[in-house]
Amino acid sequence: MWSRLLGISSTKCNGDAAERIAERYLGVNGLVCIERNFRSRFGEIDLIMKHGECLVFVEVRLRKNNQFGGAGASIGHSKQQRIIAAAQHYLRGMQAPPPCRFDALLMNDLSTSGIEWIQDAFGT
Repeated sequence: MWSRLLGISSTKCNGDAAERIAERYLGVNGLVCIERNFRSRFGEIDLIMKHGECLVFVEVRLRKNNQFGGAGASIGHSKQQRIIAAAQHYLRGMQAPPPCRFDALLMNDLSTSGIEWIQDAFGT
């Protein structure tokens, strides 16, 4: 209700909630959040986290039904390319970039019960 009054879509609210759940889930699994919603002219990265020495760029996807292939199917080639370009932009300012990977965290609802965490989901 409040989201409509404030002009915020329920999709945006659900996406923000999914990202918060994903951050907590990954934190429990040993990752540390470095940045949320990194934006560049190339695209956005939902979460940038550290896993040991590795920098992890995380795409969070919430799909409440599998009508169009579910959460995983929504990360197509062009979306991957935008995330990779945004990550390269993020790394450009670093003297010695650490090892990196791209993870996907897929959710069917706003709980941790159905989370699928795909490490090294795609890359260059």
